[in-house]
Amino acid sequence: MSIGQWSHEDFIAQVLKFHGHAAPGVIIGGYMVEKARRALPEGILFDAVSETVQCLPDAVQMLTPCTVGNGWLRICNFGIYALSLYDKYTGEGVRVRLDVDKLDRWPHTRIWLLKEKPKSEQEPELLRAEMAEAAMDMLSLSKIQIRPELLRRKGKGAIVRCPLCGEWYPAAFGRICRSCQGDSPYEQGPGLAFQEPRLTAVPVEQAVGQHVLHDMTKIVPQQSKGAVFKAGQNIDVGDICRLQQMGRFRVYTEEAAGDNPDFVHEDAAVRAFAELMPGEGVAPQGEPSEGKINFRAERDGLFEVDRERLAAFNMLPDVMCATRHGMSVVRKGARLAGSRAIPLLLARPVFLKALSLLDGGPLFRVRPMRKARVGTLVTGTEVFQGLIQDRFAPIIRQKAENLGCTVVGERVAPDDAPAIGAALAQLLDLGADLIITTAGLSVDPDDVTRKALLDAGLTDLSFGLPVLPGTMTLLGRIGGAQVLGVPACALFYKTTALDLILPRLLANVPMSRADLALLGHGGLCLECKSCDFPKCTFGR
Repeated sequence: MSIGQWSHEDFIAQVLKFHGHAAPGVIIGGYMVEKARRALPEGILFDAVSETVQCLPDAVQMLTPCTVGNGWLRICNFGIYALSLYDKYTGEGVRVRLDVDKLDRWPHTRIWLLKEKPKSEQEPELLRAEMAEAAMDMLSLSKIQIRPELLRRKGKGAIVRCPLCGEWYPAAFGRICRSCQGDSPYEQGPGLAFQEPRLTAVPVEQAVGQHVLHDMTKIVPQQSKGAVFKAGQNIDVGDICRLQQMGRFRVYTEEAAGDNPDFVHEDAAVRAFAELMPGEGVAPQGEPSEGKINFRAERDGLFEVDRERLAAFNMLPDVMCATRHGMSVVRKGARLAGSRAIPLLLARPVFLKALSLLDGGPLFRVRPMRKARVGTLVTGTEVFQGLIQDRFAPIIRQKAENLGCTVVGERVAPDDAPAIGAALAQLLDLGADLIITTAGLSVDPDDVTRKALLDAGLTDLSFGLPVLPGTMTLLGRIGGAQVLGVPACALFYKTTALDLILPRLLANVPMSRADLALLGHGGLCLECKSCDFPKCTFGR
């Protein structure tokens, strides 16, 4: 059969010209494009997706108007030999893949695709013969719908000049170009070039009337540590003796350093960082000192850190930022983070790269925690009948009230789904917007709490956490109320998954399955004889 306007042999000749050699991937790709095109309505304008970077994109570019250059071909490197053609306006289209389950009849194609033999041991002539004979039979086709956001095309936007290398680039990439952000592929060429400032020290006797370039600290062991001279301070005759007593016989001054556009003073650098690092509920504490600035909480809440971007910032040379653990409950005024420029004068390329990274949004913030109206539901026939005393409700009440919540009602229900549902309804009628239910969540067949919650309309169910103690924790919603199911281990252990999850719920932190999976790192309580949570490693 033909491939576009060419026969099989003619197409191989075109592949040789376009690709450099008669690659099997481009040849089978030609048949894939042909199968997809035949399945599309006549006359539509279409775009393409290739699910591998290997060979297949060249077949698309040879046989369709879709190319990488015009933006009509999108390459998603999934490593799967599949492509899609779709209506560029509606997103409706077809996907064609080389189907491994069909390749038992064509062993050479299977060997090539699955790399079952080294390339040197494969037989390319037999492989191409299989494709000429039955390429269409090796393929499977299905209908697809492209996500709406991928149908919208974004323009480049404004074009600006990089202040470091002078190249012009799209402003959307940041305040410096991507090469200078560290993405340059060149060992020599565009990118960051670090320099060391050349500073000249001035004898203290000659420094009178000049201004100190940086803070100068005096340390008295076990007694004090502080800046005796501040950056910008004028040096007078009386300071000569004090400087010499500090061991300073030569000093760096603003006048001697001059105005060097290639470097940024440490205090100016962290002052700029302090404008971009904090998000809502966080503020810098005072002015920079010795190239350092601290951040404190402006309100009570849950401290949240963008750990990936914090790590990216700390990967830059000569700058740093340290924070307390994310997801910590903090009070107004608590110290949260500190940042500093490490050298006295920070190279401007590093400074601009740091600002470009911080342009992506704050590194940390304090999420406010709502003062929930809590309804507590204790399940268990033995508790309902008074055979044993309930000890769950007081524990829940104490933990909720410590976080500013109000307990609007407490109910006890037997191990009976309708009774549990009725108790839930009562708590909701009392205005509870957070239901904390306890017991009946294990794997025992007679534990019916989870089933009762589902019968009552529980949605967004997530059951089971990588946390010890507290694995059998349950999360969900009933109507507008959040639901937190606490396993029986909370009766025995002072600290459990409850202490990790409750603040997150009150701060409305998204908790997808992937988010909850991250709790596994640090999710093992060491069960210390004297518990000092949250100062320990649990949940960190």
